[in-house]
Amino acid sequence: MTGIYESMWRNGLVRHQGGRVIGGVCAGLASRFGIDPWPMRWLFLIALIILPGSPFLVYPILWILMPGEDWVARTHGWGARYTA
Repeated sequence: MTGIYESMWRNGLVRHQGGRVIGGVCAGLASRFGIDPWPMRWLFLIALIILPGSPFLVYPILWILMPGEDWVARTHGWGARYTA
């Protein structure tokens, strides 16, 4: 699982502790794409309406695969950011 976490972290996909509503997935995706978390949450809601069931599969999978900030802190130190 560490290899998957490393890959996600290198791509900027990290679940944030602050600003999370459920698991921090939308907040992490929003941070990765440089937008506010609320529009990302609305996009998930719209996707749920348009594609029934798919966000119910995607969100838990991302929740499992995206490392949390606590993992990044333990592994790379607080405030660590990947720079390619």
